[in-house]
Order: sequence, then C-alpha cells, then structure tokens
Amino acid sequence: MAQLGKGKLNYRCPSCFMRDLDIDMFYNKDTGIYSCIRCQFRGTEAEVLAGNEDVRKKYGAMYRRFDKFDFD
Repeated sequence: MAQLGKGKLNYRCPSCFMRDLDIDMFYNKDTGIYSCIRCQFRGTEAEVLAGNEDVRKKYGAMYRRFDKFDFD
C-alpha cells in the first residue's frame, strides 16, 4: 500500500492487520494520535508499535518448513 504521507512512517492498524487487512493509519500532528481510516482504533505511536508486535506472533513461523510431525 502506498504511503499516505500523514505520519512519520507507514504504520499499519494493528486491529485491521490482525484480520489480514493492510490499512494505513492517519497521524494527527496536534494530538500525536494515530487513527485508522477503516475501524475505530486510535492510539499513540507506542500503542501502535505494541499492537503490531503482537501481530508478528501470528507470522513467527512463516518461513520455517515443518516436515516432521510427531503426533504419536
């Protein structure tokens, strides 16, 4: 998705990204709050980064190949 140019970096909404939607957030310079254009998520930069770190747990083993299964 293209950079919206509203914030310092191209942050993704953690709430939408958890549902596999790639939505950029708008940044309000006056309040320092990032807000999603699709859902109700609003938060500071620290809250957005913490939410995106939680989403990374979902994709932790994305590049790992599982070839041995020990179900017995």
